[in-house]
Amino acid sequence: MMEGVKVHITGVVQGVGFRPFVYNLATNLNLKGWVKNTSAGVEIEADGDKNTLDVFLQKLRDDAPTLSRIDDFTASFQPRNGFAQFDIIHSESVDGAFQPISPDVAICDDCLRELFDPNDRRYRYPFINCTNCGPRFTIIQDIPYDRPFTTMAGFKLCPDCEREYKDPTNRRFHAQPVACSVCGPKMWLEFSSKAEGQRSTAEHNAIVQTQKLFTEGKIVAIKGLGGFHLACDATNTKAVTELRTRKLRVDKPFALMMPDLKTIERHCFVSKAEKELLTSPARPIVLLKKKPESTIVEEVSPKQDWLGVMLPYTPLHYLLFDDGRQTTDDRPLSTLVMTSGNLSEEPIATGNEEARERLAKLADALLMHNRDIHIRCDDSVVRAFDDRALTIDHKQSSIVHRPSSVYPLRRSRGYSPFPVKLPFDVAPLLATGSELKNTFCITNGNYAFLSHHIGDMENYETLKSFEQGVEHFERLFRVKPEAIAYDMHPNYLATRYTLERAEREGLPIIAVQHHHAHIAACMAEHGLIEPVIGVSFDGTGYGDDSAIWGGEFLVADSQSYQRAAHLEYFPLPGGDAAIKKPARTALALLWSLGLEWDERLASVLEFCAEDRVTLRLQLEKKINTPMTSSMGRLFDAVSALAGVRQKVNHEGQAAIEFEAMADSAEAGQYVFGVESGRVRVGSVVEALIKDVMAGIPTSKISARFHNGLAEAVRETVQKISRETSLRSVVLSGGVWQNITLLQKTISLLSKDGFEIYIHREVPTNDGGLSLGQAYIAASRLRG
Repeated sequence: MMEGVKVHITGVVQGVGFRPFVYNLATNLNLKGWVKNTSAGVEIEADGDKNTLDVFLQKLRDDAPTLSRIDDFTASFQPRNGFAQFDIIHSESVDGAFQPISPDVAICDDCLRELFDPNDRRYRYPFINCTNCGPRFTIIQDIPYDRPFTTMAGFKLCPDCEREYKDPTNRRFHAQPVACSVCGPKMWLEFSSKAEGQRSTAEHNAIVQTQKLFTEGKIVAIKGLGGFHLACDATNTKAVTELRTRKLRVDKPFALMMPDLKTIERHCFVSKAEKELLTSPARPIVLLKKKPESTIVEEVSPKQDWLGVMLPYTPLHYLLFDDGRQTTDDRPLSTLVMTSGNLSEEPIATGNEEARERLAKLADALLMHNRDIHIRCDDSVVRAFDDRALTIDHKQSSIVHRPSSVYPLRRSRGYSPFPVKLPFDVAPLLATGSELKNTFCITNGNYAFLSHHIGDMENYETLKSFEQGVEHFERLFRVKPEAIAYDMHPNYLATRYTLERAEREGLPIIAVQHHHAHIAACMAEHGLIEPVIGVSFDGTGYGDDSAIWGGEFLVADSQSYQRAAHLEYFPLPGGDAAIKKPARTALALLWSLGLEWDERLASVLEFCAEDRVTLRLQLEKKINTPMTSSMGRLFDAVSALAGVRQKVNHEGQAAIEFEAMADSAEAGQYVFGVESGRVRVGSVVEALIKDVMAGIPTSKISARFHNGLAEAVRETVQKISRETSLRSVVLSGGVWQNITLLQKTISLLSKDGFEIYIHREVPTNDGGLSLGQAYIAASRLRG
């Protein structure tokens, strides 16, 4: 009996080769009908016998393209339509409908092989791509995802490309960025000191000249997928130092790009999980342990033994490393610094004119092209963290949910705008995130679309980038917010944006406490609604009592929370001044604990006698000394007391360097007191100072602090669990980027049988905060 079937599929099913997959599957099964894209997903109608249609439906789900992600699949049988053949028909726009969009994808093996094949017509063409790779999110202007709605609209296909584009059996069928040297984008090299017209127009010459500049120690701005990079030779101390000077980036680590895994393994220790992340289609920056024999100069990542490394992810990147040699062993250029193309704290440059204006003083030359970037998108940063190895299999072993290796630190290129699927449908909402590491989040249906990395919202340029991103997401995903969720801090630019827009458009607003949002973000990832014990450690978050929170133990669900315990308060003299100078925080902590300012301590010697008198008066008279329970600030203070760092020039610097020193073999620990909902630090500070005075190595001091803090978390969680009977624990907040603390804490909690939830889809830092805001707001509106 001949029957018909109608199929509707949603998820990431456009721009990933889904229609040609359906066409070839149907053709091979001798089915008749059609497939088309709509702004609501993919629709299929097919005629055939019942058994064949059943096979067709099963294979649609089981054999879907690697880059696709099916979220909803509905099929209904119907009378056959009498189709004569199977066709791919024109896309259709559906009013108000939306769909997820694929992130940008690293160059695939097939395109890479063609790139270096002298017999291929795209030999050494820097914009080669197909349905399995290339730009997506950064070039799309609207849905459905078709060429006229991308920045490729102005490049008319040549006959050869058009033939591939229209052939359903070709892997470039409806690959929207498809092009070649005849009809596609062009690349050239400009020198910053010359007029725009003085440039190398031949693409091969531009690559060769760029390589020569690197070997001469020059800095080149390179236009990529989501913006410009600033690049130089990572083994050249003078070049890296000059880049730091021009970019105004004192110590914050630079990212690196290396041509292949073999090169990476010469410089770093690389685990199986780390290899999988490095070679994944997202091609993120992966944090790797540096080998002692590495020739990467110290200036790339000062006072740290971790390097942020990525593999090439565009054809252009591969061409930069290629000089015609068979192996990378003897290539003069094997590692590049590849850092964001901007002055520190500004958004990454995307446009050619913008680059000429903003990057000319930072780079000696600019490697440009004329494929426009519609939305800026920084590189993602992740690390491998396999928590399964930390769960001890005792009789009451715990469950660490969603075992995986990826632990996101910055979610952007390659991951954004993949949505987080929520456990229920929600109203259309906007959540505006935090001040640092800002992202925003919009919701539609049961999707939460977390934005690409916006950056620190501390200047007008970043605010404009934020506003442009919000406008773009609302258009792409057909969202007109019915309410806006925001952070309680009154001085955040994101908060001001919220209040001004809400007043202008008459929208309700929902204030969300910072640390509750951290816990809720992780809950949203895992589909949790019921109460959990949330341990939220970070640097700064506005509390209900107007103090600066950050060492919080919450009993929280998706709507509300109770503060069950917290780090004891201590003063933060000067607010931001103390954050930039941990020595101030250290002396304030000593003062609050009634401990002497001993001149044998480096933190005390950081101040002259007059400045110490002024600081003591400030503390005694409570002049601009907000109280804090911040775990991040405690790390600053103990790092300073241990002599690690008295001043910082980037966020978390003291704590990062303190963690890097920890001796993994040290079993000793400083003992925190846990009483009356307070985590006491007096005995810890006294013991730490005693060890400093006794000349105990900083590596042991660091380890003892980390060991003691992990045990304090365990003890506090146990107490809350006894009082509430809760057994699920969520760890979220920027301090949990500290892998030493995370490993030790999970190991201890696992022995007690707790169910442990950590981040796997969005960052544990403020980059994931907007997801938590949206989840809480949606839950409250649902009641």
